[in-house]
Amino acid sequence: MSLASGILYQEILDTPRNFAILIDPDKVEVNEVHRLVKNLPSVTTHLLVGGSTVERGKCEAIVKALKVYTKIPIVLFPGDYTQVTPEAQAILFLSLVSGENPEYLIGQQVKSAKAIKGSKLEVISTAYLLIDGGKETAVQRVSQTSPMSQLDIDKIVSTCLASELAGKKIIYLEAGSGALFSVKPEIIKAVKKEVSIPIIVGGGLRTESQIEMCYEAGANMVVVGTAFEEQMKNMVDVTSRSVTNLANS
Repeated sequence: MSLASGILYQEILDTPRNFAILIDPDKVEVNEVHRLVKNLPSVTTHLLVGGSTVERGKCEAIVKALKVYTKIPIVLFPGDYTQVTPEAQAILFLSLVSGENPEYLIGQQVKSAKAIKGSKLEVISTAYLLIDGGKETAVQRVSQTSPMSQLDIDKIVSTCLASELAGKKIIYLEAGSGALFSVKPEIIKAVKKEVSIPIIVGGGLRTESQIEMCYEAGANMVVVGTAFEEQMKNMVDVTSRSVTNLANS
């Protein structure tokens, strides 16, 4: 185990535009990993692996498969302690600071602490803020917490600042998987003005212009998940139709 200030964290600090693809082990099979890696955007700098609800052992299986096909750094983004695996390079050690459920502020972290200490994972202490993206998300349901309103910028900024003062090394602003709209640039700018640690932004990002606005507002990393999942599904659907048409011709 190594705490933040390790190699991966330093690379995030030094790189102005990090781009991560979020891979939910619950939505991909091991035998699909090769095709997934082949279709990663060329700008991909990191792979985040994790989800709100993942079958025990599935996260480790996906990470192992990814390592066979790519050298892109793999960072755990665990929804709970069962998703921790020493096979990855690093872990975002998440605390859901936007809610008041102690299980996701510290409870899950307690359950995973010994396993993480006994590993070689680079540990990046992360303040995780769920921001309203216009629809209920899996994170809301699992954590039983409400997202922060995008209108309450002052509270969001204060929460981020308090997190930095408490020792967090990264801020993660999350609109949620499949969000109808992403975190507003005004929020990113306001947070960037008050904190000195890197900012990750994810949820609801589907277009290049949305991603560009996040970078311009001050995001050090943007994360795309659902849009990539849909792209992969569309490719499978097109291939299936083509095979069916050939068989019937």
